[in-house]
Amino acid sequence: MDGCFYFSNRIIGEGKATAWVLRPQCSACKKGVLGKPIKKNGKPDKKANYYECPECKHQETDESLSSTLVVSVGYVCPRCRHSGETTTPYQRKKFQGVNAFVFQCQKCNEKIPITKKLKEIGEQDGS
Repeated sequence: MDGCFYFSNRIIGEGKATAWVLRPQCSACKKGVLGKPIKKNGKPDKKANYYECPECKHQETDESLSSTLVVSVGYVCPRCRHSGETTTPYQRKKFQGVNAFVFQCQKCNEKIPITKKLKEIGEQDGS
């Protein structure tokens, strides 16, 4: 889990989906992986709006980093029960009123959403 930028495990109707995004490699030195900067007490700064390489201290903003990331998904389709793996861009889209990572089943082309925790499909998203 330390190597993950994002991880989610969801039950979707009769199917399920596990989504993850691996932490990206530093574009400057190609040695370290980007993460939140470390505060003086040794813990990561959760509120920082940038990511930092621990090796060379190169920094990248959230916006520039999220445009290059890819969500990997292992799933069982709730419609046809096909199990497979696919990828989708790291960008949430509106799906029936809720922001979600949306991907398609490789067999039946059913659109399958991965929503934020506790968000129900059809519920209006306030953010």
